[in-house]
Amino acid sequence: MNNWIKNQLPKGSPNEIGVIQLAWLGDAVWELHQRLKHIHTHSKTKDLHLSVVKEVQAKSQMESLAFIKPLLNSYELDLVRRARNKTKRCPKSLDPHVYAQATGFETLIGWLFLKDPVRLSNIIEYLDNK
Repeated sequence: MNNWIKNQLPKGSPNEIGVIQLAWLGDAVWELHQRLKHIHTHSKTKDLHLSVVKEVQAKSQMESLAFIKPLLNSYELDLVRRARNKTKRCPKSLDPHVYAQATGFETLIGWLFLKDPVRLSNIIEYLDNK
């Protein structure tokens, strides 16, 4: 299901992109993956939407980051740390810690999407099998 990720060719250097921009990209990649996971589910649009929202909300992303943390190398962990530290503001409805962790997760997803799509695919597969 995540072959679309493996077939991406890295473009440019993700190291030149800011962590917030990588998080923005990672958010889109993660949501698209979740939508593709649910595409064959025969449900109402509202139910499909709610299923995806449950997976892309900050708390779920924080939990996903915690689950994959043992798999991350030192550069990836540093990237997550830099993204967490970059978040200064968050929605009032969210705990700042949760929001920072979610931003770290999204940044990692965005960076891997550009830098190493095969590794991203393996990490997503690992998350899908938890």
